[in-house]
Amino acid sequence: MTRTGFELVAQDHPRLARMRTIFAEQYRFSRDIVDRAIAAFGGSWADEAEETLRVLFSDDEGLNAAIRGYSVFALDSMRRQARFEKTLAYPSKTYAEAASEVYFNDAHMMGVYLPGLLLSHFLWPHHYRQLEFFDAAFVRPMKAAGGARFVEVGVGTGLYSRRLLQALPAATGYGLDISPSSQEYANRHVAAFGLQDRYQVHLRDVAEEADASAPWLLCVEVLEHLEDPVAFLKLLRRTLAPGGRAFITAALDAANADHIYLYRTSEEVQVHLQAAGFALEQAFLGAAYKPAQAGAPVPLAAAFVVI
Repeated sequence: MTRTGFELVAQDHPRLARMRTIFAEQYRFSRDIVDRAIAAFGGSWADEAEETLRVLFSDDEGLNAAIRGYSVFALDSMRRQARFEKTLAYPSKTYAEAASEVYFNDAHMMGVYLPGLLLSHFLWPHHYRQLEFFDAAFVRPMKAAGGARFVEVGVGTGLYSRRLLQALPAATGYGLDISPSSQEYANRHVAAFGLQDRYQVHLRDVAEEADASAPWLLCVEVLEHLEDPVAFLKLLRRTLAPGGRAFITAALDAANADHIYLYRTSEEVQVHLQAAGFALEQAFLGAAYKPAQAGAPVPLAAAFVVI
């Protein structure tokens, strides 16, 4: 007899079931978000989400705090997106202003931004599909090629690096970030999975990296945070070793507090990648949801494997 999504969660995934209950009881706007994810992605999604919740948020206090942060993060994104739908422009903001407001605001980063970003990768369809693309188009080829070393630039929560380390038991890597909060959060994330001997996040800019030092390179959702994405991409290209591969993503039409460069289409990102010297190998584009009406902008996740 086929079990419903709720029965699967309740019986086999206690932390996921607890998250479902917390959403239903305390955050009505997200009351069915776990059910929708199970319906869309099935048992493999539930297994991955359960593992993350069990390792990182094993008690109700930690889980409640993460869900509270996610809810503030999601509601803020929804309000900003509603304004964006009317103006089709992000509010004018410099990188320095965004960094001060977000990346160097420890209370916001630890309480809202980072837990929100982490849970969004399991609760937002376009973020989870991007993770699936990462596994298929980058992690598996790296494993097949015997890749043993990688660098992630702009680590965020550490989720992508952690997935690589889990999939490739012999691999080592390190992350680069400008935010002390991201450094702490990602290092704790990786350590919670027992992977800290093979990975650490360093607090420095990619401009300080040695030339051609990374045979495998990750950079997830950084471009839209910058005033000059092409200049940054040229630094990434300089960092990539000959014959290396990079996984680079960008958020399109997605109005968040720290998004200052507006990409409207995947092709616009590809033009910037080519201008920096990258050649496209594979690409992914996923929508957050179905638009309310034809032509309405919808947040998109665009990901590229480049050489």
